[in-house]
Amino acid sequence: MIRKVLFAIAILLVVIQLFRPEKNTSSSVSPNAMDVHYAIPKEIGALLRTSCYDCHSNNTVYPWYSYIQPFAWWQKKHVIDGKKEINFDEFYSYDAKKRKHKLDEVVEMIQKNEMPLGSYTLIHRKAVLSPHDKEKLISWARELQKTIY
Repeated sequence: MIRKVLFAIAILLVVIQLFRPEKNTSSSVSPNAMDVHYAIPKEIGALLRTSCYDCHSNNTVYPWYSYIQPFAWWQKKHVIDGKKEINFDEFYSYDAKKRKHKLDEVVEMIQKNEMPLGSYTLIHRKAVLSPHDKEKLISWARELQKTIY
């Protein structure tokens, strides 16, 4: 009986590998991308790319585990949810009030240590933000808010 159950699970794991989610990749720069409309300091851009863009942009850098089901489905859901909250590649498509609010949320999530997600930084150690990195991002977000009308 146990052999049959293990065999069925093995078959299921093989079959689900055939059903791969669509990848979050774009071959062009969005005209609404934040860095198209705002000057982003090099250091801030690097922090955003390393710690935020995989889930909050139109281009995810996929690690090895994203090619294995069901992990790829889980990752796709994280990316969809992340882009609903803020998409840096579509940032300028938000009206000014919403852009300011999104930057408030960025500050809040960083201050509460809710972003980047612990499940993400567990595997992506370079995405961990130091206290100094957090201060820089928060300061940058606050300064950027002042330029949005």
